[in-house]
Amino acid sequence: MDIVSALRTFQRVVETGSFSAAAHDLDVTQPAVSRQVAALEGHFNIRLLHRTTSGLSLTAEGERMLPMALRILEAVEELGDAAGSDGAMASGKVRLSVPAPLGLYLSELLGDLLAAHPKLSVELLLREQSSDMIEERLDVEVRLGSVADSSLVCRRIGWTTAFLVASPAYLARKAPPRTPKDIKDHECLCYSRASDACSWSFSNGSEDISVRISPRLTACSAVAIHRAALAGAGLAVLSHIVAVPDIVAGRLIPVMNDFQPTRLPIYVVYPSRRNIPLRVKTVLDFLTDAIGQDPSMCASGADRRWEG
Repeated sequence: MDIVSALRTFQRVVETGSFSAAAHDLDVTQPAVSRQVAALEGHFNIRLLHRTTSGLSLTAEGERMLPMALRILEAVEELGDAAGSDGAMASGKVRLSVPAPLGLYLSELLGDLLAAHPKLSVELLLREQSSDMIEERLDVEVRLGSVADSSLVCRRIGWTTAFLVASPAYLARKAPPRTPKDIKDHECLCYSRASDACSWSFSNGSEDISVRISPRLTACSAVAIHRAALAGAGLAVLSHIVAVPDIVAGRLIPVMNDFQPTRLPIYVVYPSRRNIPLRVKTVLDFLTDAIGQDPSMCASGADRRWEG
């Protein structure tokens, strides 16, 4: 029996709460997971899990073993890191959740990551709302704005850049706003995400200004708001990732350049600093590098006007 592999399987069963979920995450069969746990129990001559029709739970022995197993796995990871990149290879699947606009950007770069790590796979989940990382078995999530859950490891890797835009057809009907107070006279298209759907925040470089809006269309999908703006339905605050190609092509026009949408911090969050698998560390490094490649997501690009 490979005891490290068995301990890792045991850890994943506990984290996911089922043999089938652990098998899915580890990319093995459910019987293989059952055999690994049974072999571990046989090796130590103890029962680690209660198996009932309602689910799994740790026995008293399992409760005592789990923290020791985590320490062993963490030590193995540290040994792999100390051996250098020649002795370690990222493998397995990483479940990565990101906001939809950023997911579009990352999807263009993921091919290079996967080519560099043949045994690594990524399940990319496009989410407009923050997730319950433990419940949904997520390895990494990218979040915009403040992170309220203090139980998660949180690291800032960049900043958003967005533009207030409208289509030429809409601006032919309505004069563009010059200051935030002018927005009250406009049709507003609001990407609600997890923030207040009834306010927008702007900055003129010296102060932040929040304005209340009465949106004519609210959606939890940035893609839907983008399409509505292109169709001439009103003003929208859109990420540079989706807005810039249309601005360059003339399909959208940035307005109110003296008051840019307030930038939000971009965070990567993950459940624990301890026992981070190499596959997760590899994706964390990829995210940091990918955000760093885009000047609009770096701190130095703060509050910039459209200069197309």
